[in-house]
Amino acid sequence: MARYVRVSTISFGGAGGNPEGMVERNRESALEWLRRAALDKPDIVCLPETFHALGLASKEWFESAEPVPGPTTEAVREVAWKNGMYVVCPIVERVDDKVYNSAVLIDREGEIVGRYHKVHPTIGEIECGITPGVETPVFKTDFGNVGCAICFDLNFTDVVAGLKANGAELILFPSMYRGGLQLSIWAFNCGVYIASAYTGEGSAIVNPLGRVLATSSLHNRIISKTINLDYRVLHIDYNNVHWDAIKLKHGADVEIEVATPEAVFALFSNNRNLSVDDLIKEFGLETREEYFKRANRVREKALL
Repeated sequence: MARYVRVSTISFGGAGGNPEGMVERNRESALEWLRRAALDKPDIVCLPETFHALGLASKEWFESAEPVPGPTTEAVREVAWKNGMYVVCPIVERVDDKVYNSAVLIDREGEIVGRYHKVHPTIGEIECGITPGVETPVFKTDFGNVGCAICFDLNFTDVVAGLKANGAELILFPSMYRGGLQLSIWAFNCGVYIASAYTGEGSAIVNPLGRVLATSSLHNRIISKTINLDYRVLHIDYNNVHWDAIKLKHGADVEIEVATPEAVFALFSNNRNLSVDDLIKEFGLETREEYFKRANRVREKALL
């Protein structure tokens, strides 16, 4: 069944000024950007990595760690509740005697759904005292399954593989670097949407074929896109012979987006009473993962 989701991300580089009072200024400025983003009526909004501590030197950045709930998450919870939207709130988080680089997911009611702890902090972060995370949780929302990755994580396949294995359909990526081509590589290889929130120009929303749907700029710090989470990525081989029959029967209720150079396509259902999985069953289609597994089985048999 069609699941349309409005996704927004904010390119926020901090409030600037003297270090004294920086956390409070960052928080208030980011809250104003959240309120602006709310005008686009998003289902979910993502802020950049540890936005409350931007502009601080390493020692002060580490010392800005807060508990959850704490001042920053409490302020963001109020905005999320008032505007009926999910918010990814990335902070430096203190948990007992440990400090994590975290992404906290807050729901439409202002409740904390859960948090992701950055699995791959940079060497500098670890030397500062940041503890690496060890899990890649996926959170159930009222529109689908959401996961998070943070900045340096993008360089390691275990994070995205873990999120994909756990059922992520949309990955939110708060960061202090753009990611660029890596965002498209991740999205394409795993067949997921990725939405990044970078501190400067270049935040992006990328579809499961690795195609960039929106990018932020100096003059467009908030990007928003409506996406459809009822999708599957399939290989063209053996499936393309069914395209005409699919369209003849279902017409505009089904969208086929082809990526010819990569020999794959994304299948979307625009019908709220018909799912992509229904279509796959009806026409005997094969997902990309199933096709590659079958190809390997045929190969292994040939080697006997």
